[in-house]
Amino acid sequence: MIGPADPKLAAPLLSNPRSPYSDPVMADEDLDLDRARQGDREAFGRLVRRHQRRVYATALHILGNHSDADDVTQETFVRAYRGLSAFDGRADFFTWLYRITINTALNALRGGKRGAALHQRGHTEAAHVGGRPEALGLGAQTPAQKAHQTSEVVRVLEAVATLTPPLRVTLVLATVEEMPHKQIAELLEIPEGTVAWRVNEARRLLKLKLAASQAAVAMK
Repeated sequence: MIGPADPKLAAPLLSNPRSPYSDPVMADEDLDLDRARQGDREAFGRLVRRHQRRVYATALHILGNHSDADDVTQETFVRAYRGLSAFDGRADFFTWLYRITINTALNALRGGKRGAALHQRGHTEAAHVGGRPEALGLGAQTPAQKAHQTSEVVRVLEAVATLTPPLRVTLVLATVEEMPHKQIAELLEIPEGTVAWRVNEARRLLKLKLAASQAAVAMK
C-alpha cells in the first residue's frame, strides 16, 4: 500500500525549481552494460550503484515517501536485470531504466490508497517538516509561521493526492524532474500535446482544490 507523502516534496509541484539530481555519465558504462548482458553480476552491480540515486529520487518524487520509493527502486532494478536481454541499445541505458522506473511507480500509485493514508497521517508528517524549515528552503520561523506552513503543506498534499496517477506523474516529471515535454512524451509513450495538457490540467485542478480548501478554512 502506498504510504503518506513526504511534505517537503509538495512545493515543487506548483512551481518549477531546479532539480538537484544529476549523476555524471560514466565512461565505462557501455563496458559494464555489455558484461552485465553476458551475465556478469558484478558489472550489473556497478550499473546499479551508478544509477540508484537517480532512480530512487524519481520514485520518491512520484510516490512521495521513502518506504515506497525504496520498494520501487528495488523492483526497478530487478526488472531491469531480468530484461537486459531485451535491451536493444536504441536508447541509452538510463533512458530505458528510467522508463522502467516510471512504469513501476505508476503501478504502485494505481495500487495504493493515497488519499486515505494522507488524511490519517499527513498532519504528523507536515508537522515534522514544519520543524525543519530548511527542507522547504525557508529561513528560521516563529511558532505561528511554522503552524501556518504545516497547514499549507497538508493542503497541497491533499490536493496532489486527488490527482489521477497519469496527471501526478506527468506533473512531477515536468516540474520536479524538469524534463522537456518531448522527453516526457517519449517516456510515457504519449503525444507531446497530451503532456502539455496533463501539466496544465494538473495545475488547474490543484489550484481549484487549494482555493476550495482555503475558502473552507476561512469559513471556520
